[in-house]
Amino acid sequence: MTDRPMGFDTLAVHAGTAPDPATGARQVPIYQTTAYVFKDTDHAARLFNLAEVGNIYSRLTNPTVSALAARVAALEGAAGGIGCSSGHAAQIMALFPLMGPGKNIVASTRLYGGTITQFSQTIKRFGWSAKFVDTDDLGAVSKACDKNTRAIFCETIANPGGYVTDIPALAKIADRKGIPLIVDNTTATPWLCKPMEMGRRWSCIRPQNT
Repeated sequence: MTDRPMGFDTLAVHAGTAPDPATGARQVPIYQTTAYVFKDTDHAARLFNLAEVGNIYSRLTNPTVSALAARVAALEGAAGGIGCSSGHAAQIMALFPLMGPGKNIVASTRLYGGTITQFSQTIKRFGWSAKFVDTDDLGAVSKACDKNTRAIFCETIANPGGYVTDIPALAKIADRKGIPLIVDNTTATPWLCKPMEMGRRWSCIRPQNT
């Protein structure tokens, strides 16, 4: 055994998991369970109050999904991750803590079509809005950010056009504005690009179907 950091290939296979203490199985199985056993009512209360980390109900927490999220986070170089059922779910989950009625995001004009629909139509139901800007025009991006802007959103490599975003440049703008830069890294994957290494104040989304 060695203490040296695991390489990318090893992380892709083993990150976020440990051998099963009961069986010695190296890989995490698919846990097909809905509910979990609590030691007592106090244990359940601590879990539901988020005072203790553990599994509560599979819609919220599941060991297989947690292993997936931890593994992708390790590959991306992130502090943590959440496994979502779709890219749209990941985007909404990233925005909910930031947004509110009357708030907006500045989004690249070069995004996946479904994302453009979500940002131009769906989020209006929450009272949010999106300003679509050509991210090649850094001045326009900066100018589009106002007091109600809560994030800048882009894709590492746009789907399907293949446009490559200048992430460090956008990260600098986001940092000056004091807002997160949210990057959809689906197309590039952490094998080609790790946006976390290109800026300080932002989050990275890589949607996972679970």
